[in-house]
Amino acid sequence: MVASGICHSDEAIRKGDASVGYPAILGHEGAGIVENIGDEVRGFNIGDHVVLSFYADGICDNCLKGIPTQCRNYADYNLSGVRADGEYQFQEGKSNISNMFNQSSFTTTTVVDQRNAVKVDKNLDLRKLGPLGCGYVTGSGTVFNTLQPKPGDTLAVFGTGAVGLASMMAGKISGCTKVIAVDIVPERLDLAKELGATHVVNSNEVDPVAKIKDLTNGYGVNWTIDTTGIPTVIKSSISSLAQGGTCAAIAVTPHLIELSTWNELCVDDKKIVGVNMGDSIPQIDIPRLIEFYKQGQFDFDKTEKFYEFSDINKANHDSVCGKTIKPVLIIDSDYTPGN
Repeated sequence: MVASGICHSDEAIRKGDASVGYPAILGHEGAGIVENIGDEVRGFNIGDHVVLSFYADGICDNCLKGIPTQCRNYADYNLSGVRADGEYQFQEGKSNISNMFNQSSFTTTTVVDQRNAVKVDKNLDLRKLGPLGCGYVTGSGTVFNTLQPKPGDTLAVFGTGAVGLASMMAGKISGCTKVIAVDIVPERLDLAKELGATHVVNSNEVDPVAKIKDLTNGYGVNWTIDTTGIPTVIKSSISSLAQGGTCAAIAVTPHLIELSTWNELCVDDKKIVGVNMGDSIPQIDIPRLIEFYKQGQFDFDKTEKFYEFSDINKANHDSVCGKTIKPVLIIDSDYTPGN
């Protein structure tokens, strides 16, 4: 393992909002170099550089339809703490240790299935690429794969963390004429403008719903994405929709919201959709993001900050408090890009 991003899903499990069973080794935004391969592995060789993502079996009906994020056994494979074969990945003494996403990338070495891995160009900086396997592919995939806005549509993204900024950049790439970023942190809104937001809204200073409608001739936007999981913000993201609009709720959160289906959904024909991992196929979506990155359209690395592996607690704290958008743990300090 060369590096791994820290994601809010790791924190959700760490603090008990979700669980893979304790003790556990977390981490699911890994990037590394193949050291060995099993006899039945195809398409990978020792020395290949890979980004790791979730595991899907590839043989259930939903996988065969091309929707691995809806794999019938997705939860068992990624969030049960054991491998797809039902065995534990790690042991310490006689105690089993749970894994995460069939990879557990907060490790110096791990074992994964080839369906977890996406081969990438060795000339790229592997330290930067791990978060493409979750946060960035989730945000961008929600736009590219789920919402699929048409050129000229309008999009508002609530929350400008890694997932939100990835959504915003994907909206810009898709041809949305208005891409509105909503947050309460001025520095993040400045970065959103740098990465392509046409407008930014500080919801600590103005009513975001009123501002969004003001920017769209009073109608609201075609699409909204909530990355916060905060009930009042989710409600704002729904209220900001135009007639026929759709809100994608993609935060990992224990919170609930109350809605009047008649007044808030039916009359204006609004929709709310949940999205898992951006409805992505990592082996297709991650290389696509890398191409956009090479073209200067998806500058995801501007959200990242590197930390030594030993500083994992500080990195996690900086993520939780919002100081750092995407902390990346450098696990192999001897790695140099291009080697």
